[in-house]
Amino acid sequence: MTESTQYGFYVDSTKCTGCKACHVSCKDRQSNNIRNNSNPQDNSLPALNGVTWRRVYEYGGGDWTVGNNGCFEQNVFAYYMSIGCNHCSEPVCVKACPTGAMHKRREDGLVHVAQDICIGCESCARACPYDAPQIDRERKVMTKCDGCFERIAEGRKPVCVESCPLRALDFDTMENLRAKYGEGDGHIAPLPSPSITSPNLIIKANVNGRPAGSGEGSILNPSEV
Repeated sequence: MTESTQYGFYVDSTKCTGCKACHVSCKDRQSNNIRNNSNPQDNSLPALNGVTWRRVYEYGGGDWTVGNNGCFEQNVFAYYMSIGCNHCSEPVCVKACPTGAMHKRREDGLVHVAQDICIGCESCARACPYDAPQIDRERKVMTKCDGCFERIAEGRKPVCVESCPLRALDFDTMENLRAKYGEGDGHIAPLPSPSITSPNLIIKANVNGRPAGSGEGSILNPSEV
């Protein structure tokens, strides 16, 4: 592995059914990691309220109109989008961190947070357009997707990828992802413009996909697990 290695995600939004298996499996791993890194016998784990590293959003919009003949016509659309940390090439969370706790690893390009020097100021969270860094209010430290780096070292995929029943997610080096999927269809709403952070993310767009930042619809299920 060289310094130029960069891992990233592929999302096929034509396959995503909004089941949230990726969302739930990621949440389970968060609790397991806290237990393994503290006292394995301690069951009094933080509740991690509001901490969801991978989220599945339903995005939709459109309207109904009545024609001159009294018939209704519509242009309603809806689709699902799985969103997590994109381990960006220009991570604004790293730039915003005052202590250096938020950092980009040279060996694989994954963005991690060193919780031992994190002061919980949430500057990274305010800067990130993907809502990737999230505060654990019980422990008063920032948390985020770490790319399941320990699984990658074993030659496995992240839990979100392996748990997806429709195989809508993939994770690999960006070189391998581009060789397998090409450059994709561009980013779609509700994602922001990729020009902000240069995210390492390739998307196959749903047929109803609206351009990122278009404002043609809204998130229909903002609640989290």
